[in-house]
Amino acid sequence: MNRYKLYRLLRKNTNLSYKRSPVFEQNKWAKALMGIGGAFFGLYLILYGILIAMSADGEAGMMISLMPIILMIDFYLRFIFQTTPGMMVKPYILQPISRFTAIECFLVSSHLSGYNFLWLMMFLPYSFIILIAGAGFWPVTLELLASVMLIMLNSQIYLFFRTLINRKVVWIIPAAIFYLLPFTPLLLNFKASVFAKMLDTFADFGRAWYLVPVILLALIVVFFINRHLQFKYVYEEISKKNEKALKHISTFSFLNRFGLVGEYLKIEMKSNMRNKVMKSRCIMSITIIIIFSSLIAYTNIYDSIFMTNFWCLYCFAIFSVTSLVKIMGQEGNYIDMLMMHKENIIALLEAKFWFYTAALLIPFLVMLPAVFNGKFTFLMLIAYMFLTAGLLHFIIFQLAVYNKQTLPLQQKVTGKGNFENGMQIVIEMIALSGPGIIAAIGFVLVGETGTFIFMAVLGLGFMVTHPLWIRHIYNRMMKRRYENLEGFHTTRE
Repeated sequence: MNRYKLYRLLRKNTNLSYKRSPVFEQNKWAKALMGIGGAFFGLYLILYGILIAMSADGEAGMMISLMPIILMIDFYLRFIFQTTPGMMVKPYILQPISRFTAIECFLVSSHLSGYNFLWLMMFLPYSFIILIAGAGFWPVTLELLASVMLIMLNSQIYLFFRTLINRKVVWIIPAAIFYLLPFTPLLLNFKASVFAKMLDTFADFGRAWYLVPVILLALIVVFFINRHLQFKYVYEEISKKNEKALKHISTFSFLNRFGLVGEYLKIEMKSNMRNKVMKSRCIMSITIIIIFSSLIAYTNIYDSIFMTNFWCLYCFAIFSVTSLVKIMGQEGNYIDMLMMHKENIIALLEAKFWFYTAALLIPFLVMLPAVFNGKFTFLMLIAYMFLTAGLLHFIIFQLAVYNKQTLPLQQKVTGKGNFENGMQIVIEMIALSGPGIIAAIGFVLVGETGTFIFMAVLGLGFMVTHPLWIRHIYNRMMKRRYENLEGFHTTRE
């Protein structure tokens, strides 16, 4: 069997695996929403392609000059929606084929993914307009080809950094430095003239005949680096290499006074300290909070009222949302033991509530410099912290009723995809948009101070009444316990 036939077979098997998956219903919901989002994204790309072409003055090179910005956005979007191919490669590692063949096929599929060609909705209108304006057929064709190849190269660079970030979150720093390198002159001297000169330099490079061969060479080099890296870490994960022995075991004995809730608090704290999946989410959230808090405190990028309020809420919500959106997913690994004792899950949910409420002190302390610089007010921080601890946690905890997919605690490269069902998506959208809508309406009706006081009181009310709504969540979970248990069992590794 040649590689082309093998590639087609692997693609067919991947599609069949989705259809046979016990979470196929969730896959359909995710695909439908991604299709709608892709359609809106495509419309924006067409609009931006036209706007860029109108500012190009009939010369090729403008799109290439903006590619550093486009590639940063592309990396960010891939980081949200795209995983590494390791989870798809796992079933084929021990098959009687070349050990790198499966890896190569899935790396090639990343080049030919529909998302890559979605960017053509910006490149094609741009190319057509500047061609009509007299830019010349060959310069336009070379720029279009170079733009598409840069997106493909970026897909390989993303896989490289994402694989390393999955291993150690600290790799996000080299990734950020890599994408900021083209902007070094602007970072050293933040002036409009420097930015214009930088764009002209990139545009001249975009008109050079050697651009396409250089990109092609870089694409081949990064492809083979990824080929080695993906196999190395997938094979290491499948072989279940032993973790390093713990040098110190924390007992958190001060939590003993809280009884069963204290025991679950210990589990939650140790899970976030030791388990790869939870630890990486925790570190990633804290890193994002620090980055955006620093940008707000020490730059004038987000000085508008809307942006300061948005990022203040986002910095408080990011830690809870990224961790609790899969609430009960980690517990799916041992859900049977939790079900053995009556109301055990109530104590577990209460422990999670207090843990993620206490974790809000981290963004509160990190954002204090923004208060000292006058970007935030102290009342604003209190309001968003209480609203997150109360209202947002109340909304996001409802997912405990519907989540039924077990998430691995240690596997990073070969873990399953995290698909959603319809009710989960509705709850997540309400959680992400609800606090912002409340703030926007309040600013119009009663002003900032009155809104912040109302938000603080509202959040405090949900915090005080958390035993009531946690018990209500537990009662609804018990009505669905057999359906959820079946889901947890069928989705375990």
